[in-house]
Amino acid sequence: MLSVCFLWHMHQPYYVDPATQTALMPWVRLHAVKGYWDMVHLVEEYPRMRASFNLTPVLVKQIEELASGEVRDEWLEWTRTPAADLTEAQRVHLLEHYFKINWENLIRPHPRYWQLLHKRGTDLRHLDLRKTVKQWSEQEFRDLQVWFNLAWCGYKACAHFGELQELKAKDREFTEEDKEAVVRVHGEILRKVLPKYRELAERGQIELTTSPFFHPILPLVYDSDFAKRCMPHTPLPPRFSWPQDVREQLRLAVEQHARVFGVKPRGLWPSEGSVCPELVPMFKEAGIEWFGTDEEILFRSFAHEGVEMEKGRERLVLYRGYEVEHEGASVWAAFRDRSLSDFIGFSAAKNTPSLAADSLVGHLRRIAAAADAKEGLSPVILDGENAWEYFPDGGERFLRELYGSLANDRELQPQSFAEYFASHKPTVKLRKLHTGSWIRADFDIWIGDPEENRAWELLGQARQFLEGQGSRPSEAARRKALWEIYAAEGSDWFWWYGPDFHTDSDHMFDHLFRRHVENVYRVLETKPPEVLKKRIRQIGLQLHWTQPRGLLQPVLDGRVTSFFEWYEAGRFEVAKAQSTMYRGDRCLRSIYFGFDLQRFHLRFDFEPKANRTNLRLRVHVVGPLYCLIEVGASTVTGFTLRKSRDGGIQFDAPSQHGTSSGDEILELSISREELALHSGESFGFFVEEMRDEVELGSHPESGLIRLQFPGSDFEIDNWYV
Repeated sequence: MLSVCFLWHMHQPYYVDPATQTALMPWVRLHAVKGYWDMVHLVEEYPRMRASFNLTPVLVKQIEELASGEVRDEWLEWTRTPAADLTEAQRVHLLEHYFKINWENLIRPHPRYWQLLHKRGTDLRHLDLRKTVKQWSEQEFRDLQVWFNLAWCGYKACAHFGELQELKAKDREFTEEDKEAVVRVHGEILRKVLPKYRELAERGQIELTTSPFFHPILPLVYDSDFAKRCMPHTPLPPRFSWPQDVREQLRLAVEQHARVFGVKPRGLWPSEGSVCPELVPMFKEAGIEWFGTDEEILFRSFAHEGVEMEKGRERLVLYRGYEVEHEGASVWAAFRDRSLSDFIGFSAAKNTPSLAADSLVGHLRRIAAAADAKEGLSPVILDGENAWEYFPDGGERFLRELYGSLANDRELQPQSFAEYFASHKPTVKLRKLHTGSWIRADFDIWIGDPEENRAWELLGQARQFLEGQGSRPSEAARRKALWEIYAAEGSDWFWWYGPDFHTDSDHMFDHLFRRHVENVYRVLETKPPEVLKKRIRQIGLQLHWTQPRGLLQPVLDGRVTSFFEWYEAGRFEVAKAQSTMYRGDRCLRSIYFGFDLQRFHLRFDFEPKANRTNLRLRVHVVGPLYCLIEVGASTVTGFTLRKSRDGGIQFDAPSQHGTSSGDEILELSISREELALHSGESFGFFVEEMRDEVELGSHPESGLIRLQFPGSDFEIDNWYV
């Protein structure tokens, strides 16, 4: 019998501007009425289902603040303002922000919302919103106010509050009373959602775990130089080392958890799965019995201990619990199966609910057959909120299929992690825990780039300034200043600094980080350094592909024949096109593309350790004909081309093409005649990764890479020095 332990991680950064006590972003409220409410009520419907939920303290704090009215919700105020009274600035804000939701699944199904999106326009880069607002009526703005908040309501909110279904059926011509009905539901869910989690935890159906209070990367707060252990050649900021802050982030988390949920937490998800040996005694001191992190941490820990794993059976070490020891203290640990976790987060939504659930359960059964019969554990740990936007139904059918199968399976036993460790005391001990996070087993996302290092430096200066005040500040002032330090130590600010991730709210995150640091000085009645007025974030939201600059003449041999072979190609960077969530099982690293005057050329670069077994790529070319090009990624003898015109599908073997695959790259070429393209004609494409009929991901995640097939003047038009 294999114990299957889910941990659904719920987290939002601290959006509250401490100077105005205003939540600058709405995502705590909106995820509450969707993911948080959906998830707890759905698991309740399956009495034999067990799971762990990690609600971060900073998320819980914000839910309480919003529910009580302790902080203002700026976006909610935009909604509650009568449409007739909206200022021009508010109208611009609505047009800019009230379409920030999954367009395909949460706007397109609703005719009025879809209509309003297209009236505004889908590309903000080419819009002057101050002119656009003049073309909108009072009723259109009211309908937009309602739809943004209504579309965020999840399937359980709609089931529990019948007025939401009625408003969705009404679709348009909403009244101010209709709008207030949606707002009332949001408020009621905010007040009820935490008590509901407590109710299921007290019943024993779920376990509630915690994270360090403001979600900091604990090893870097303990000592930023710990990054040298996993990133020895990375430039680091001046040393930031405050172990006492680690202790307080843990203490505050446990204290709040006990107040809100009635008991102290037994389990911990360290922020971003970030661990180091020195944390083990602190976990023990805080009363933590077990923690979770990523599989790569386990593999590297074995390497540090000089343990050689049996060839071909390396992954089997994942499927059990461990005791982790350091300096006489020990706690238990589970190491997540990355492929299973990423499958739910990134691939399940791209397949039918039954296929996705069957694939996952089938994989778990294969693990059950191979794992230790007495200690078998399959840890599935992932984001429990962001993925559901990408399911047409919010993930309901997939989770029902999954929970129903697990609750009745003879080989698989769903459990919380606390239940597993209560009945399966680990028999294997780790004494050299690897220092790293769940992303690449290092800290590159949060430290090492100039922006990240600058943020650590400014935070370090403020922390040192506070410490240098000695006993001069009152105890209340010192506690308030420390609170701002703890908030600034949160991982989220550093996530958005540097080149790894981008959002259209980059500068808001930058503002909030610097505001917390400034407040350290203000609380201590000192003028903040002028440097804190300057933005740290210099990189704006970027497109992650470049257009071709010249004609190509590649040699299709599965290798980079020369530096200049693909030099003038366009390029899409898969790794840099990541949004809120990071996935670790990518096969593709980058995609090159370009032309000669007769052919369209593609090159796929794979990650060095990518699993290309049974992998194939599907290139969707959207032009005058829709063409689906399927290419095997491991060994290529040819490819198939499927054309669609007027809804009909033809299967044509392309007559003019070439492909070649090597150890690291795949090259492909197809004539423009096969694609039915003419010189100067526009088209677009995207690429899917498939394995065993299951879609692993698409690049870009949404939209197309848009191109224009070149004419004879292409190189003259694009000539540069």
